[in-house]
Formats: sequence, structure tokens, C-alpha cells
Amino acid sequence: MRDMALGDRGFFYHSQGERAIVGIVEVCAQAHQDSSTDDDRWICVDIKAVRPFAKLVTLDQVKSDGRFDDMPLVKSPRLSVQPVTKQQWQQICALGETEADV
Repeated sequence: MRDMALGDRGFFYHSQGERAIVGIVEVCAQAHQDSSTDDDRWICVDIKAVRPFAKLVTLDQVKSDGRFDDMPLVKSPRLSVQPVTKQQWQQICALGETEADV
């Protein structure tokens, strides 16, 4: 998270319940101390919603699609922040039936 910059975009993923990518978010405040703890190791960024996906993209869907075999979401779905290639971004946005502009 320390490397995230203002304006960076990402996917918003529901890790509980539906386990699906549900939309696009944007970093609107740089990394800072997480206010929920005094532990200096815990940092966060503030994000804002850009747009929801028209169609949810489930973890099962991503895992069963060979195009995403090397994606961290498939290998380590418990990570909070993961890199996404430009090609993966475009493919997931297409599955979610939403604009892929970045």
C-alpha cells in the first residue's frame, strides 16, 4: 500500500459472502497510519468508488478461467492489495461488463 499513488485505480473485491469483484475504486489519499490501531506497521489508503460492475466477477469464475492462472487473486486470495496487469484489468472489466478505462 505504501507504493500506491493518488489516482491509482483498483478493483473492489468482496472477500466475504459472495467473494466477487464488484467494481472499480480510486486512491484518493496517500498511505497513512491505520486509525483502527496504534501499530505502526498497519497502514492504509483512502479510496473512493469510481463505478460498480454491471455483472459481478466471482472468485470461482476467475479461478476457472485460464487467462488468470498467474494472477495473485488466484494464488493468494487473502492478500488485500495485489498487482493486476493491464491485460488482466481489461479482461476482468469485460467480464464485469464495465468500461476498462484507466
